[in-house]
Amino acid sequence: MPLTDTRLRALKPKDNPYKVTDERGLYVEVTPTGSKLWRFRYRIGGAQKKLCIGSYPDISLKQARDAAYEARRAVASGGDPAFEKRKRKIRAEFLSAQTFEAVAREYIEQMMVQNGRADGTIVKANYFLDKLAPAIGNRPINEIEPFEVLAPLKRLEATGKHETAKKCRSFAGRVFRYGVATTRCKSDPTSMLKGALVTPRATHYAAILEPTELGGLLRAIDDFTGYMVTKLALQIAPHVFVRPGELRHAEWHEIDLVDGVWKIPAGKMKARRAHAVPLSKQVRSYLTDLAEMLGREGYVFPSARSSKRPMSENTLNAAFRRMGYSKEEVTAHGLRATASTFLNESGLWNPDAIERALAHGDSNVVRGIYHRGKHWDERVRMAQWWSDYLDELRTGGKVIVGKFAKG
Repeated sequence: MPLTDTRLRALKPKDNPYKVTDERGLYVEVTPTGSKLWRFRYRIGGAQKKLCIGSYPDISLKQARDAAYEARRAVASGGDPAFEKRKRKIRAEFLSAQTFEAVAREYIEQMMVQNGRADGTIVKANYFLDKLAPAIGNRPINEIEPFEVLAPLKRLEATGKHETAKKCRSFAGRVFRYGVATTRCKSDPTSMLKGALVTPRATHYAAILEPTELGGLLRAIDDFTGYMVTKLALQIAPHVFVRPGELRHAEWHEIDLVDGVWKIPAGKMKARRAHAVPLSKQVRSYLTDLAEMLGREGYVFPSARSSKRPMSENTLNAAFRRMGYSKEEVTAHGLRATASTFLNESGLWNPDAIERALAHGDSNVVRGIYHRGKHWDERVRMAQWWSDYLDELRTGGKVIVGKFAKG
């Protein structure tokens, strides 16, 4: 006889579990503790199986019958409802452990570190994760909704960090897309946030573009009284056109003082392509001084705290501030713009050679030896001319008359 709610409520526990049938495979099992558990019995290929539906009264009689009906339909279609339920449970447990932070750290390790991305890029990725983690780090990645990501981004915006907010959104999007590719989530919620953030104004790194001011900066560097390694890095930086991160990560095994070449591997370059820097006699002299001080192993510009780490990314800019220059006047990165402007305005050099020296859009794949690329000979001459010109400016000598020069 089919069960009713009255009969279900009247069922009492016994010393051993017992079953009370409803209809068509559905029954309730009463345990010695008084629990009333819905079960559905069915057969697949002659084997009897059991589906656990839930407990009464949490699962009502009607709900239990509906679940049994759906299970019968699944069996009729060749499915196995108990097996499917176990799969759903395992997946739910798996996904609950796949938090945004866990997937993000896996993404950084698998897709960035192991793929040889530049150290600076990896540091920035961890920085972006640190900004997002308090809000969504512990959330299962498959449950995160767009508004949850937007909230920390808007908090960054409220402090004026528009560019940081934009880059955090971009990083989060890469993590979610990695999550989709590895079956941890079904979509990228950040795709719905395009247009939700303030577009940051384009800014340029502060750079000195007047010859007399550049001469003054060079003299100020020579008068710097801080850590000697920092001073030598400041003296070398204007000569070599590289990005600050590339400079501070330089290692002695990359530098050939005899041939005058610094070979930077692809993993340290922004464009992920190996790059060669011709070294003028002035730069080789500075590097020789460094080698005599520290030896020729490890980092060329080590941290003051540990020779196993490069100097901090803020070291050069902090030195400029200590020298009295504001961030609106000069930055370490802005030295590249200084060199580019002066070299182009001189009219002496092929613009393509200048662009290659700056590692802009260099599509040349490494050809075995870094410095055998196009424009190399011109770049060697240009590097020496530039260092000589910087010496002229340092001593207050002649200046190039160009668009950057005043009268």
